[in-house]
Amino acid sequence: MNPFPTQAVQTEEDAAKTEGVVVDAELAAAIMSRRIIQSLITVEAWEGYTFAEHQIKIKESHDLYGAVMWPSAIVLCYFLDTHRDTYNLLDKNVIELGAGTGLVSVVTSLLGAKVTSTDLPEVLSNLQYNVLRNTRGNCRHAPHVTELSWGKELEQRFPQATCRYDYVFAADVVYCHPYLGELLDTFDHLCQDGTEILWAMRFRLDRENQFVERFQTRFHLDELYDLPSLSIKLYRASRKEMGRRTRSGEAA
Repeated sequence: MNPFPTQAVQTEEDAAKTEGVVVDAELAAAIMSRRIIQSLITVEAWEGYTFAEHQIKIKESHDLYGAVMWPSAIVLCYFLDTHRDTYNLLDKNVIELGAGTGLVSVVTSLLGAKVTSTDLPEVLSNLQYNVLRNTRGNCRHAPHVTELSWGKELEQRFPQATCRYDYVFAADVVYCHPYLGELLDTFDHLCQDGTEILWAMRFRLDRENQFVERFQTRFHLDELYDLPSLSIKLYRASRKEMGRRTRSGEAA
């Protein structure tokens, strides 16, 4: 009989926390090791990454918030690249929301998927450049880059009868912007029976936690990665039921 049961429980909890910190640090280091450091000064600055047996060069546009590389995209790409048996993307229909610089769309294309890469109109030029630069001649299916403004003309531009996706990918789409309701409706519209969401999210403010709670009213949510050192979590999600809902949460 343990004469100090409380102390034993605390020791086990401390050990578990220490193990979690080690796992977090090792995984975060493995993820960030996929970055390529530009060793020479060139005319064009770029961010480099190694995924899907390819060296990928990404051009950022620092005057546009959506055209800057954020760590959540690297986390999602690492997961896809290291879980190919579980998530075989060959010939799968995939749409990415808020594609930004295009890294996730590029990696998904290199892994054999039919990719629709979307973002706002002002981001599309840089997105198109990065996607074409890294996929031309290297992919089974040429990716398609197109505008998607969350919550707007969803059925007209992405009709559910013909736009059926196996996966919806998103990285760092939740931050301090006024369109979280529209984002939730967009997830809702694009997800049908069998659609799976992979969503990497960096936590900054309480608003992110509140969005996760709202998200869970419509979707089943599982945590795949928890990386406190990067303030990032990776989620897998699927619809709870097929009845469409409006922003107020009422059945459509």
